[in-house]
Amino acid sequence: MFDPATYAHGVPHALFRELRDHAPVCRVPETAVGPWPAGPGYWAVFRHADVKHVLRDAGTFSSHLGATQIRDPDTAGDLAFVRAMMLNQDPPAHLRLRRIVAAAFTPRATRELETAIEARARALVEDVAGRGEADYVELAADLPTWTLARILGVPEEDRRLLQDWADRIIGYQDADHAGAATADPATLSPLGRAALAHRPASLLKPDGTPLNPRSPEALTDMFAYAHALADAPRPGSVMARMREGGLTGAEFETMFFLFAVAGNETLRNGIPGGLHSLLYHPEQYEALRRRPELTGSAVEEVLRYWPPVLDFRRTATRDTELGGQRVRRGEKVVVYHASANRDERVFPDPDRFDITRTPNDHVSFGFGPHFCLGAHLARAQIRAMLRATLDRLPGLERAGEPVRLTSNFQNGLKHLPVRWRTDR
Repeated sequence: MFDPATYAHGVPHALFRELRDHAPVCRVPETAVGPWPAGPGYWAVFRHADVKHVLRDAGTFSSHLGATQIRDPDTAGDLAFVRAMMLNQDPPAHLRLRRIVAAAFTPRATRELETAIEARARALVEDVAGRGEADYVELAADLPTWTLARILGVPEEDRRLLQDWADRIIGYQDADHAGAATADPATLSPLGRAALAHRPASLLKPDGTPLNPRSPEALTDMFAYAHALADAPRPGSVMARMREGGLTGAEFETMFFLFAVAGNETLRNGIPGGLHSLLYHPEQYEALRRRPELTGSAVEEVLRYWPPVLDFRRTATRDTELGGQRVRRGEKVVVYHASANRDERVFPDPDRFDITRTPNDHVSFGFGPHFCLGAHLARAQIRAMLRATLDRLPGLERAGEPVRLTSNFQNGLKHLPVRWRTDR
């Protein structure tokens, strides 16, 4: 379950089920993967109640000590840098950073964006309606990137940079995404072209091993762009709040990093994953097509059934017991959202995709102090894109086999070919 290649074939739900029943907290080895060295291993957590406990108890299970990715940063300097990120802070430092940007993500603030998001989703779908076919991953990718650019104040012509950065940071385990550089310099703004001049000439170290994709050295172009954008931020944008919030240099850079990736890649995986789930359950697809009032509960079931994030790491701050196992101070503890969301102790018939399921206590947005700041905005985008797709593409069906992302962190699709009728 640690090997990223496993997830290129699907989430191992049968294995998760077996482990929930017989080894709900167990040791998992970190084998070497390609050029990436082996690690010390970790405690994996599979049951819903235990996952919630770990995410709630920041005093025992820290986001800060070792950060929140399974793989350890390469150097002490890399660890110190990523620790500055809001995602990798514990209370009360986490709350200070969260407050600086939280006003941009309240339900009220999101409602003001929803009309624009719905219009954008409809326009994207209408733009391809006459073609009769598309790669839905490519189609859906535009909405979260467009929304994020609007929130950050990124010029329209630079949106492709956001996608490239997300691919390089999150998709580094997949050869198709690791060195993403799809932005055309000729179409970028002057800010964007200037940032490209700072892009590392190589993503390899002098000894031939890969740069940590989350290190400052690998992201010099992103941070050059962030600082240039902050010199004249759009009033009311998240960049303006960040500039006014008293962030240190590392806090500012890692905050931009977080928004450019978390506000982008998760939805680029979650929206196609939602349509994938519906297409593989045609009776549910048809029910949602006919009954728009089910869209709210359908979004929650999409999130439960296809969580965009598979897992997150914490580090034990002291010796403790979890699921009958003795966890030592300093050991990694990794919670598996994809397993918790199908825990039979919480969800009746958990492998059934049911858009009317209620209650639906999934943990796809996390739990506790790090509950996703953009959850309301994410729901709005999933709702808008799926609704526009079902309403405006008649006879939608699969047009080929989907291709999954190679990643032990993101539950993603690289391709989802679909087709529909154009006779309306």
